[in-house]
Amino acid sequence: MTATPRAIELTEIAALAAAEKLASDLVAYDVSDQLAITDAFLLCTGANDRQVRSIVDEVELQLKMAGATLKRREGENESRWVLLDYADIVVHVQNKEERIFYALERIWNDCPRIALPEAALAAKGAES
Repeated sequence: MTATPRAIELTEIAALAAAEKLASDLVAYDVSDQLAITDAFLLCTGANDRQVRSIVDEVELQLKMAGATLKRREGENESRWVLLDYADIVVHVQNKEERIFYALERIWNDCPRIALPEAALAAKGAES
């Protein structure tokens, strides 16, 4: 099983939105073979809690405009690690310390990566 075209589309939209707010270290994984609850994870980093909030706001706006419905949001009060669950995709926006400490890439590194648009990867520190 692979991520649906809609999940890939939403992942790309979310990545571009995050990059617009200068998120770094963007990487997306197709987790559809590992999880029954979602197809894709997008991971990105904000330099500080304020930037994390800004990234989250832009991702929510762009995904809403694309017709995606937010099912669940976690971590908003602390703004250190905010999880946005859209069923097809889950977006993780973490500050630098949380990203390093939890290292989600270690967990999902065996999953195929989803190619992100060049414009999203142009952000400082973005991965391909």
